[in-house]
Amino acid sequence: MAQTIGIHGEPDVRPAGLRGVAADFSSDQRAFKTASWGKAMMWIFLLSDTFVFGCFLIAYMTARMSTPVPWPNPSEVFALHIGGQDVPLILIAIMTFVLISSSGTMAMAVNFGYRRDRRTTAILMLLTAVLGACFVGMQAFEWTKLITEGVRPWENPWGAAQFGSTFFMITGFHGTHVTIGVIFLLIVARKVWRGDFDQERRGFFTSRKGRYEAVEIMGLYWHFVDLVWVFIFAFFYLW
Repeated sequence: MAQTIGIHGEPDVRPAGLRGVAADFSSDQRAFKTASWGKAMMWIFLLSDTFVFGCFLIAYMTARMSTPVPWPNPSEVFALHIGGQDVPLILIAIMTFVLISSSGTMAMAVNFGYRRDRRTTAILMLLTAVLGACFVGMQAFEWTKLITEGVRPWENPWGAAQFGSTFFMITGFHGTHVTIGVIFLLIVARKVWRGDFDQERRGFFTSRKGRYEAVEIMGLYWHFVDLVWVFIFAFFYLW
């Protein structure tokens, strides 16, 4: 029999050998001692999502490097006609600035959340949601512009046919993440504004008490979405 120190400082008796290993796995203890289940599960989800986005970007790079047909020039494809001339990547630059700025407002919301500043936290989360919605709106405008110019998943007027399928798949998948994030930002902001986390009111779908840690968990997701966009911006628009 082996002895370990328990959570409350009392010795825990554990069987030796394989029986001890089985006892560890079957014991109802939290695997992450310094993190809540909500935060740990969010990290696991983000890790799995990293593999998905990674596979998408690898597939895109493979398609781009293996096609014998020239790849469309991003400066030409994503240019906007402003003041009588084409300005390359101007819309993409604005979209990137908006999304990175939303990461800053989200970080401030987490900071004020742990200070229990209910009003400031809710306002910053709403501002983050507005910036995220603006990003999605500009992405919808970009999609509409390309579709009207003849871009399809199977063809486009500028070069390699794989361009359309990889573009719509990667940016659409990321845009879906941003949209879901905006929805949950509004939900959590409403809870903060009502004072649910100050009163530790139980959630509608769960019996767990609400805490300001939910703001931090939401922040983890939002920062991940912003980080993914940096890679998409670098590989798809600048390459």
